[in-house]
Amino acid sequence: MDLKNKHRIALSTYFFLSGICFASWASRIPTIKTNFNLNEAELGTILLAMPISSLIGLPISGWLVSKFDSRIPLIISFIGFLIALSSIGFATTPFLLVVSVCVFSFCMRILNIAVNTQSITLQKMYEKRIVGTFHGLWSTGGLVGVAFSTLMVKMQITMPIHFLIISLITLFTALYTYRFTIKNDKSPTGNKLIFGKPDPYISYLGILIFFGALSEGGMFDWSGVYFKEVVNEPVFTYGYLFFIMSMAFSRFYSDRLMNLFGLKKLYVLSSVFISSGIFIAVLFPFFWTALFGFGLVGFGTAAIFPMTLALAGTSKKYSPGMAISIVTTYGIVGMFIGPPLIGYLAHAFNLKYAFILLIIVGFMFIPVSRAFFNYQSKHNL
Repeated sequence: MDLKNKHRIALSTYFFLSGICFASWASRIPTIKTNFNLNEAELGTILLAMPISSLIGLPISGWLVSKFDSRIPLIISFIGFLIALSSIGFATTPFLLVVSVCVFSFCMRILNIAVNTQSITLQKMYEKRIVGTFHGLWSTGGLVGVAFSTLMVKMQITMPIHFLIISLITLFTALYTYRFTIKNDKSPTGNKLIFGKPDPYISYLGILIFFGALSEGGMFDWSGVYFKEVVNEPVFTYGYLFFIMSMAFSRFYSDRLMNLFGLKKLYVLSSVFISSGIFIAVLFPFFWTALFGFGLVGFGTAAIFPMTLALAGTSKKYSPGMAISIVTTYGIVGMFIGPPLIGYLAHAFNLKYAFILLIIVGFMFIPVSRAFFNYQSKHNL
């Protein structure tokens, strides 16, 4: 097997494992809500810990991509990510829970930048698009994580044991795979964050990631609670499971869809799927209709991050690692606003009406993507 295929398998493994870990956390949010007797507003406040700690990681992640090959922060952040996941499971007080969630989010930010930087570097070794496949594997990992969580819930396995099992399995796999990751990928230029007038190319992409994070974050954090409290389904992971399954399936074809429809049309299709899916789930909050609606949202959100991060990697001003770091910061702001805002709206009204926010968010991809492509065409970028 040649070296680039070894790199691809190793990188695929990291995307897959990180998807498992994140989905394990997200699918257990209803358990956390119950264990700590939280209302929607209190849960929303705890979820604020994630974007705040990720924003703190911005200067650190920028420094890491400028000083080291991306494989170094990749393995260190992944280990911290797993330790924090286990700590969430064993947290006995709200304070310990918040601290664990902060570390989990902080490490996840560095991990995401490192693994996406590796994917952009590897993409240059291939003629065909492969970035979408990596994100498909992340979603597939999420599917496996939710399926395993569903099994744990049905078997009444406690959350600490559940998270410990996941952490140990993924740790040994990650350590073994590390030796096949890409070496010597540090870019010699474009590694400094330039303050002043924002780069419109990066800003437009950042806004798209912002709305993508709002859409995905709302589904990750609240789909399980929606199925439990609005749909009244005891096995509350079904909604999240179908959402992530639809996303995973679609992401494996996202590279083909980009070539078939083009990026302009694919952003519009994504927008229609997200908004219509949430509309169906809100208008008909029953098991099969909500399941179908969440599936449409999965199809709609699938291509947003692969498309946008791939475009960020072609920035003329920044290296791939720095461009991804800047663009994903907009996503963190989306996570900062979205899931907590849904919690506050749900507390003020109810969760079903709070989901209307995601319908509005879904439509925003159309005007923002159109503005980006007009700018790109005007400046021949």
